[in-house]
Amino acid sequence: MEGVEKNRKTVVVVFAVVCLCVLLLGPGCGSKGYSNESLYQDGVTSIYVEMFENQSFRRGVEYELTDALAKRIEAQTPYKIVSNRDRADTVLSGQIMSIGESILTLDRQTGRPIEKDVELKAVVNWKNLKTGEYLIEGENALAAASYSEWQSQGFEYGSSLAANKLAQRIVELMEKKW
Repeated sequence: MEGVEKNRKTVVVVFAVVCLCVLLLGPGCGSKGYSNESLYQDGVTSIYVEMFENQSFRRGVEYELTDALAKRIEAQTPYKIVSNRDRADTVLSGQIMSIGESILTLDRQTGRPIEKDVELKAVVNWKNLKTGEYLIEGENALAAASYSEWQSQGFEYGSSLAANKLAQRIVELMEKKW
C-alpha cells in the first residue's frame, strides 16, 4: 500500500511541476512578444513635408497642420526634416478633406453655444523616393478638439488644437505595423 501511495504522490508532484512550466513558459513560446526593434522605417533618415492641400472652405488650417507635423516629426521620430525635396529620402504629403464644426453644449436660457468642437479629416501619403514604394498610401487620419467662446477661445484656437492632434495621429501612422 505504501508503494502505491508514494507513486501517487510522485505523479501529483510531477503533474504540478509540468503545469507550472506550461503556465510560466507557454505564453512566450511561438508569440512575438516584446521586441527592441525600432518602431520606425529602416533606411529612412530624412523627410520632405509638402504643404497639405486644403479641400475645405476654411483657409489657414493647412499651414497649422504642416507646421505642427514638421515639429512633431523632428521631436518624436529619428527622422530629420529637410527643406529640399531632392535631398530627402521620403516625401510626406496629404489633403485636408474636411473641417467640421459642431456645437457640444448650449446655454439653456439664451440658446447660445457654450462649447463647440472642430473636427479635421485628412488623407495621408508617405512615399519612399529611393524605391518608389508608398510607406503610407491613402490612410485616413481624424482629430477633434473643443473650444469655448465664453472663455475667449475662437475657431482659430480650436482648429490649432485639432491640427496638433492630427499631426500626432499622422506621426503614429508613420510607425511600423506590429
